Amino acid sequence: MNSYRKLVSSKGSAKVDSDENDLESGIERLLDQLQQEILQDLRQEFHRLRSSLRAKQEHASLLDDFREFDRTRLDLEEGADSSDQALLREHATINRSTGQVDTVISQAQATLGTLVFQRSTFGGINSKLTNVSSRLPTVNHILSSIKRKKSMDTIILSLVASVCTFLIFIYWLTK
Repeated sequence: MNSYRKLVSSKGSAKVDSDENDLESGIERLLDQLQQEILQDLRQEFHRLRSSLRAKQEHASLLDDFREFDRTRLDLEEGADSSDQALLREHATINRSTGQVDTVISQAQATLGTLVFQRSTFGGINSKLTNVSSRLPTVNHILSSIKRKKSMDTIILSLVASVCTFLIFIYWLTK
């Protein structure tokens, strides 16, 4: 680039100097943009790798805890039936129960997330159906028939549930 500058400056053209300055500033801007993009990509990759490392460390920690739990359980099974051993067995049982409860809670949270997603999906479908029904009267008639049938089914189901509850209550009182 320096040799190019010397060549251009030796010609003494003012117009060439301004063009060269414009070209240099454009190249510098492009290089700055490229550096910013590369920096952003590297930051994203760094954050992704750091979160992946944290997840793997947490996973390894959980596995270590599980191995320790297995060693404790094995020691309990081989040990004598003293009161300390009984307390350790009870502690191990409580830890297993807590782990199972945590598993059930995580499954329930996953199910809740799925149900919320389904609700939003069905809400979107309902708005689209309303839009279509307003444009086409025949579809509107069919949808209104479906809504009436649905409300009738809800009423019938509510009545059946009420009657069953009433009969169970009467049976419980007469017993």
